[in-house]
Amino acid sequence: MNITASKLYDYMQCPHKVWRDKYGPQDEKIKETNPFVQLLWDRGVFYEKEVISKIGDFLDLSKGSLEDRFKKTIEAMKNDSPLIYQGVLMTDNLVGIPDLLKRMPDGFYVPIDIKSGMGREGVDEESGSEGKLKKHYAVQLALYIDALNRLDFENQKIGTILDIHGNNVEYNLNESLGVRDSTTFWELYEKILNNVELLVRNKAENKPAMASSCKLCPWYDSCKKWVEESDDLTGLFYLGRSKRDILNEDAHVYKIQDILTIDIENMMEEKKKNKEMFKGIAQKTIEKIVARAKVLKEDKKPIIYDKIEFPKVSYELFFDIEDDPTQEFIYLHGVYERSDSGEKFLDFTAKEVTPEAEKKAWHNFWQYIRSLPKDDFAVYYFAPHEKSTYKRMQKRYPDIISEDEVISFFEHDNVIDLYTNIILKHTDWPVSSYSLKSLATYLGFKWRDETPSGALSIQWFNEYIKTGDESILKRILEYNEDDCKATMVLKDGIEKLN
Repeated sequence: MNITASKLYDYMQCPHKVWRDKYGPQDEKIKETNPFVQLLWDRGVFYEKEVISKIGDFLDLSKGSLEDRFKKTIEAMKNDSPLIYQGVLMTDNLVGIPDLLKRMPDGFYVPIDIKSGMGREGVDEESGSEGKLKKHYAVQLALYIDALNRLDFENQKIGTILDIHGNNVEYNLNESLGVRDSTTFWELYEKILNNVELLVRNKAENKPAMASSCKLCPWYDSCKKWVEESDDLTGLFYLGRSKRDILNEDAHVYKIQDILTIDIENMMEEKKKNKEMFKGIAQKTIEKIVARAKVLKEDKKPIIYDKIEFPKVSYELFFDIEDDPTQEFIYLHGVYERSDSGEKFLDFTAKEVTPEAEKKAWHNFWQYIRSLPKDDFAVYYFAPHEKSTYKRMQKRYPDIISEDEVISFFEHDNVIDLYTNIILKHTDWPVSSYSLKSLATYLGFKWRDETPSGALSIQWFNEYIKTGDESILKRILEYNEDDCKATMVLKDGIEKLN
């Protein structure tokens, strides 16, 4: 079976998906493409076409069978064609279709991939950090480079990402992954390629696992079913694939129920004797794992470890934003307000994808916040996304609010991240996920939408922008209002645990 760049990407997202795509129970695979995933594909295709339309002269090999395009690609490279679009590279079991192949002065070719994302991750203009090369981009480029090497059209390990901002980001695959990891990107590629080859030939097999990234996968329901029926360790919040595999191998613990039999003291003694045992699992980590297994399997009710005192104020605001990361656009700031006067939902919405609309919605949100009595309101939100997003927005629209004001707002004692500061630090719950939807559902809350999802909200918003259909906007607003209400239900639920 051929190895493609997409298979390597799939492996990096989930090592099990490669095997399951070929050998898994096909009747359990969701056939319809997730609308948000389709949106990402469409956005990538649109951006690629936009770039290609401005790139100048090139040889277009995007049409025809793979075999025919491969022959034409080889012929074009032998004839020193300066730029080839959608050429096909086939050698041994590798099949690669780089967006562009560019002839260099030495006569060899460099693969270029057009991406609708940033060419590096962790870029911070404020600190001057250039960020790091993205592993999944590097591994995909590596497959093209490997094929070119085997076909004698490349003599280095260098590729290029043409990113969303038009930057040509060079990927030298001889570079190491980081300061603490001397493994090169090329070595990472070789390791992943070997693992993928074994999986597609059914010479190796691995287990499903539950993670936050699973929900967009067509195998989500199938893998979730396996995890639940097997009582697999990844069905426990906080315990991911890597820790699961270590506990399987080093402690012979395979089920959540078996975690309750772990002797932590003995386990740490073994770790002292052999540093390779339980690698990456410290005593505090295993204590958390055991405590959460106890809550899930024995207590079967929420546990609060410390008394939580929430602010006594006239106004409580339950706050949630909706944004489209594919466009770096924030289209909705939602607040569910509770006071002595009653309850109401307020939305500050951008109804077109323009800087002016985004700025106006954000301005209106801050006008509302400033209208409230000083220090007599509390704000509750779930997870750090709102805080980090608002810090970025301040840099985009500094005339709306100063950096100091944004920082002071989120550092105020009355502005509370329920997930980071309360749920993780002071509570445990008898559910496998500590997401807002999981916790609020446990507490009896029900979303009005049958498929509530932040990812689908993005898809709905893009549909609304295309069509102007007010019923779609209504669906988005109801979903956001329900998220805000769920935050309120969670806050009240925590208060009742005291």
